[in-house]
Amino acid sequence: MVDSRHIPSIHNLDNDSLLNIFYLYRPFLLGEDEDDEARLVGGSRRWAGEHWWFKLAHVCQRWRNLILGSPSYLGLCLVCTMGTPVADMLAHSPPLPLVIDAFNQDRDITAEDEDGIILALQQRDRIRRIRLEIPAPNLQYLITAIDEEYPMLEYLTMAPLFKDKSTTLKLPETLRAPHLRHLGLFGFAIPNRSQLLTTAVHLVTLCLAMADRSTYFQPNTLLRWLSFMPHLRTLVVLFYFPVPNRDVEKQLLRIPIMDHIALPNLRHLWFRGVSAYMEAFVHRITAPRIQKLQIFLFEQLTFSIPHLLQFMNTIEDFRFSGAKFQFSEEQVDAELYPREAAEETEMYALHIRVHCWHLDWQISSMAQILNALGQAFSAVDHLALEHEEHSQSFKVHNDVDRTVWHKFFKPFINVKTLHIDDGFVNELAHCLQSEDGEDPLELLPELQELTYSGSGDNDDAFIPFIDARQSSGHPVTLVPVPP
Repeated sequence: MVDSRHIPSIHNLDNDSLLNIFYLYRPFLLGEDEDDEARLVGGSRRWAGEHWWFKLAHVCQRWRNLILGSPSYLGLCLVCTMGTPVADMLAHSPPLPLVIDAFNQDRDITAEDEDGIILALQQRDRIRRIRLEIPAPNLQYLITAIDEEYPMLEYLTMAPLFKDKSTTLKLPETLRAPHLRHLGLFGFAIPNRSQLLTTAVHLVTLCLAMADRSTYFQPNTLLRWLSFMPHLRTLVVLFYFPVPNRDVEKQLLRIPIMDHIALPNLRHLWFRGVSAYMEAFVHRITAPRIQKLQIFLFEQLTFSIPHLLQFMNTIEDFRFSGAKFQFSEEQVDAELYPREAAEETEMYALHIRVHCWHLDWQISSMAQILNALGQAFSAVDHLALEHEEHSQSFKVHNDVDRTVWHKFFKPFINVKTLHIDDGFVNELAHCLQSEDGEDPLELLPELQELTYSGSGDNDDAFIPFIDARQSSGHPVTLVPVPP
């Protein structure tokens, strides 16, 4: 053990060493190691962490002079938030960059808060970050002060509180931020010729959420904005209302076809909406370095997604060895894992969700999607089906036609291990069992092990399937596991 008496006091360090310690201390507090998606909303730590240097500057005169003498190196900022006496702070503090943060507060925003934030917003040349998540009327009032150019702005996230999501907010057309890196707009009507989205050439993270029809923008408009963003790493496009596929398809007939857009740095794409919009969008982009793809679709009777398959085929090393399906009361989720990632790490590469209520609809929807993307799942060798407890109204629709289950399993031609949750045991025992004239290897021909969870009452459910596989010369080991 090191004797603490031999460790020199931090006060005895030279200025350069002390400054390096301060520099290394900062990212630990601010969460700068977080990914772009987390940074979009300020990460897991609030931006009030930008005050990290306050206490250090009050330790002694030497520390204060050292910190205030290196504001750029240490990234010093002043934080303007609710309850901050902004006028006094601006009058009696060094002219440091400003962070404006009114986010997830437990108190109502007052007129004094609004006046202080507007005063801060007027310091255009000093503002580094803006995050406003406040009631819609307050946000609408503050937006009037967010206009023209913000030359230092790196982060901009604005959203009304969830209870106000139906309120339409309009983004000023002339707002510009040429050094913007992270942008999140939730429930905003964005002008087609928004200068913010056509001048943000350094953008790394973009999240656009449409709350209702007044905030809708066409796929070609989105593509035109993206054409100005070659450095984009994270792209999130979310609908909070369903646009019928036929409406999107009619719009596309009247819009000229755009050239392909290359997004060579894109790592994460998350889309939530209807398949027609998603198809129009992915058809015109290439992003070969994607590592995480999330596609959340609203309920539909049919899914036609040929362009999604083409898009996935352009992604480098986008192959999967594990698949997990989770059936819950309101949705079905499919998570696909790359070969080098274990399921337990939750490091999935592809996440497909369909928002629909009943099990028969969930299986039918996912079966259509799986077959449309079939070749993408040919290397999967581990498959798991998880089933949450559902309400009685859900169970009325719990019977799934056997042919639909067969279509669901059809793409998984290389699965060697299959795990089935208790809720699916009886259903799938019947599905997997061969009927007269059927080839016992029609489903899951490479299966070697079947594990299932549940009570001892299910021990005999799979015996006919196991016997048929044994007779065919392709035995399957049956392994019960604790629920």
